[in-house]
Amino acid sequence: MSHKEIPSHYKKLMQDYPEYMQAVNQVGELAAKQGPLQGKTVNLIQLAAAAAYGSQGAVHSHTRRAQEAGATPEEIRHAVILLTSTLGFPQVSAALSWIEEVLG
Repeated sequence: MSHKEIPSHYKKLMQDYPEYMQAVNQVGELAAKQGPLQGKTVNLIQLAAAAAYGSQGAVHSHTRRAQEAGATPEEIRHAVILLTSTLGFPQVSAALSWIEEVLG
């Protein structure tokens, strides 16, 4: 699977639970509209959160989304490097490796 593709697990959830997944997606869309932050910034914040809780899949997803919203590879990496004093180097290093899986 290319890291630019939607994961098969996510596709299966969409197929098996379309109304549930529509609601999940709507929550994210509505949350993004509740304030002044826009696409790139929103996705960089979500990427940092994904790194903080150690979700490789979410790091992949938000790296792709941040790129699509116009974030550069340097901005994407920086959003996670900024977490070093909060999360610690091992967690940041893991997240950076997951980001590189997407950025190539």
